[in-house]
Amino acid sequence: MIMTMKDQELPFTGDILIENDRITQMGAKISEQADEVIQADGMVAMPGLVNAHQHSPMSLLRGFCDDLKLMDWLEQKMIPAEDRMTPEDIYWGAKLSMAEMIKSGTTAFADMYIHMNEIAHAVEEVGMRASLTRGLIFLGDDGGKRLAEAIDLIDQWHGKADGRITTMFGPHAPYTCSPEPLQEIIQLAVNRGLPIHIHLAETKEEEVKIRTRYNQTPTQYLYNNGLFEQAHVLLAHSVHLNRMDIGLLRGMRGGVSHNPVSNLKLGCGIAPIHELQKAGVTCGLGTDGAGSATTLDMFEEIKAATWLQKLDYGDPTILPARSALQMATRNSAHLLQLDHEVGTLAVGMKADLILIDMNKPHLQPIHQVESLLAYSVNGADVDTTIVNGQILMKNRQLLTINEEEVLEQAKVRAKRIVDGI
Repeated sequence: MIMTMKDQELPFTGDILIENDRITQMGAKISEQADEVIQADGMVAMPGLVNAHQHSPMSLLRGFCDDLKLMDWLEQKMIPAEDRMTPEDIYWGAKLSMAEMIKSGTTAFADMYIHMNEIAHAVEEVGMRASLTRGLIFLGDDGGKRLAEAIDLIDQWHGKADGRITTMFGPHAPYTCSPEPLQEIIQLAVNRGLPIHIHLAETKEEEVKIRTRYNQTPTQYLYNNGLFEQAHVLLAHSVHLNRMDIGLLRGMRGGVSHNPVSNLKLGCGIAPIHELQKAGVTCGLGTDGAGSATTLDMFEEIKAATWLQKLDYGDPTILPARSALQMATRNSAHLLQLDHEVGTLAVGMKADLILIDMNKPHLQPIHQVESLLAYSVNGADVDTTIVNGQILMKNRQLLTINEEEVLEQAKVRAKRIVDGI
C-alpha cells in the first residue's frame, strides 16, 4: 500500500521503482526488471519522516536529568554535561541518534549544535539527509569564533554528501541574540540564500526576559529586527504566542517546528498549532534533543501533536490523522526547504521512503490506514528505511551503522560526561 502524502491522493496498492537516488516509476504494477526487489506485501510505503528540530548529540544525555523545571534542567544539569563533551563525543552521540532515527522511520533532520563538522562527517558516513546549523549564542564576546564556525560549516558542507547535507544559519534564540548580531546573521542568510533556524517562545521565562529588555514579545522582537522580511525561517517550539504574534507570522516563508513531547515533558505548554495553521503558517514536527524528549521516535510526536490540539480545543475534529502525518513529512520538509525533493512520494522525487509492517495485532484490521499510521504505529513497526535511494535499514537491521559499536561507545562516553553532575 502506497501513501504518497500528496493532496487528496488516497492510498493505493502498487509498485515503486527506484533508480539511483530517485523514484522513476510508481503505479499498479511495474514489470521492469530490477537489481534488487523488496517484497513489501502487507506493508505501507510512505515518505520518510522529517525531524524538523533536533540536537542529535544530546542522545548521550538521555534520561539523566528528567523531571526538573526547565531552567534547573538546563543550568544545573544539561549545560555542565554539555561542557564536558568532546568533538568525538558529539560524533558518537550523533551516530546514536541517527541509529534511533533510522530505526523509527526518520530519513531527514534539522540539527543545531556545536562541533558541527563531526556531525556532518557522521551524516556523510551513515547516509541520512540533514540540514545542519551551528547554534549561535551571543552572551559575552567570543571574538566572532562561533560565527566563523557557522560560516566554515556552510562553506565546507552545504550541498555535500551527494547533496544530502544542507546548512542554515542558527541564531539560538531571542534572549541569546541581541539586535546587532541578529541583524548581521539575517543579512548573511539573505545574501547566501540560506534559511535561518532559531528557537522561539519555548518558555514563559523567555517571554518575561524579552518583555523586560525590549518591552516586546519574543515574536515582536524577531519581527521588528527584520527576521521575516526576506529570509526563510524555521521557528522551533513557538509555544507562547498571542494572537498578535500569530498575525505577525502570517505569510512567513518558513514555519514552525512543533515539538510536543519535549514541551510536555518540560511543562512548557501547548503550542497554538491550530491557530497557526488557520493563519496559514506551515507547521512541521520535531523531537527536540533526546536530553529533553528522551525519545526520537517521530510517530510519538505525531500522536502527541494531534491529541494535544484535540484536548486543548475540546474538539476531536481538529488536526485529523492525515494532517498530522503531513506535518511529519511534507510540512517538515518545507521547513528544511527540501519539499521540492522529499516529503511526498512521486516520480522524480528523491527516494526517501520507509516501509511499515502492518502485520501486527495493534495494526489490524485496516479500516483507515491514515488513522493507524497516526494513532497506532510506533517506530518499531518500521521495517525498511531508504534515503537517496540507499537502503539504510532492511528487516530492522541497520546496514550503514555498526549498532553494537555505537551502543558501546555511547555507554562509555555518557558515563564519563555525567559522572558527578
